[in-house]
Amino acid sequence: MGIAEIELRGAVVAVTGGGRGIGRASAQLFAERGATVCIGDLDSEAASEAATAVGSRALPFALDVSSRRSFSEFLTACGELAGPVDVLVNNAGVMPAGRFLEEDTSTTRTVLEVNLTGPINGMRLVLPDMIARGRGHVVNVASLLGKTELPGLATYTASKHALVGLSAAVRAELAGTGVTVTTVLPGIVNTELSSGITIPFARLARIEPREVAQAIVDSCSRRQREIVVPRWMALYPTLRPFVPDALEAIVRRLLGDDRALSAVDDAQRASYRSRVEQQGIDRR
Repeated sequence: MGIAEIELRGAVVAVTGGGRGIGRASAQLFAERGATVCIGDLDSEAASEAATAVGSRALPFALDVSSRRSFSEFLTACGELAGPVDVLVNNAGVMPAGRFLEEDTSTTRTVLEVNLTGPINGMRLVLPDMIARGRGHVVNVASLLGKTELPGLATYTASKHALVGLSAAVRAELAGTGVTVTTVLPGIVNTELSSGITIPFARLARIEPREVAQAIVDSCSRRQREIVVPRWMALYPTLRPFVPDALEAIVRRLLGDDRALSAVDDAQRASYRSRVEQQGIDRR
């Protein structure tokens, strides 16, 4: 017997990293479906701007997902102002580019704390109440790099592989509770995260934040284990085990899969890099 669809009209949805990109687009779509959306973001001004744009169904909050205390305060405030959280979207993420051996420890720590510790904090805080109520849904926004890899994005890739595995294991532990976890794996999304990086097959694989947001909202109906966006890209991790390593290496070389190292536009990426570095400083 399938798990019942979560009725979004009147539901309370918490979105991390909701000030920009996928998070902001998700907040908009959830609000359009009649949900009350709690928008959390490390940049409180971005959260406020997003809430204003979304409208009366959105509430802004400052949130540092790497801090369990901050995440707890965020969820408590959501509960007090809107009610118990029915859907948690763990969307906050950072993606610095560069050589693994040249990445400083502060940047590494920021990537792992935001991309992995953040969802861990969120799930551990929100799931007990969902289980007690017998209903709830968590969406962890990973990346197709959670199924593959690109040089120049080593730590980011590691964090997304870990998030994919974490989500699947937690989902299995929740069987029979009425609570589910869906992992969304986007390809190349037209957001600040990928700005300035020339990526192979960009024209075919690049998608808009609203497309990912639509998959996130739709997961509340079907409650799938994983969703790849765009869907055709799910073929790659499925077929990859059957492709000889030597052949894949040749294809990757021809496509230029090292462009996160060799074809980064520093001018386009400067503001994003500065913001990620500042996050690392703030956590010291």
